[in-house]
Amino acid sequence: MSVTIVGSRPKSPVPAHLYPRRYGQTRAVRARTPRSRRGEAIRMEAKRFGYFPQTFVWHGRRYDVHAVEQCWTVSRRWVWDVERHCFRVRCAEGTFELYQDAKRNTWHVAHFERA
Repeated sequence: MSVTIVGSRPKSPVPAHLYPRRYGQTRAVRARTPRSRRGEAIRMEAKRFGYFPQTFVWHGRRYDVHAVEQCWTVSRRWVWDVERHCFRVRCAEGTFELYQDAKRNTWHVAHFERA
């Protein structure tokens, strides 16, 4: 004898917008994000411990970093082939997501939220 409980199906960890559409619709499966657009270039003036951002200039204005909230790396092909070093930093003006292009040694702003 088998027991089936109706309505207790486990939830999928995959969001609904990533599932294919039904009834032959041909819309894109994933939500489109502008990945080809590169971040705006900044000038890094000082780094803490030679790695973490401390002071940078963006649009002619100087920003002092009060705290590094998060850091991570992005690698596309292999674990040892790092493309970007990413940082979420907090300044008096707001929170920035900065990244360093490891191959070109350039710094960019990926995202900014006002405080």
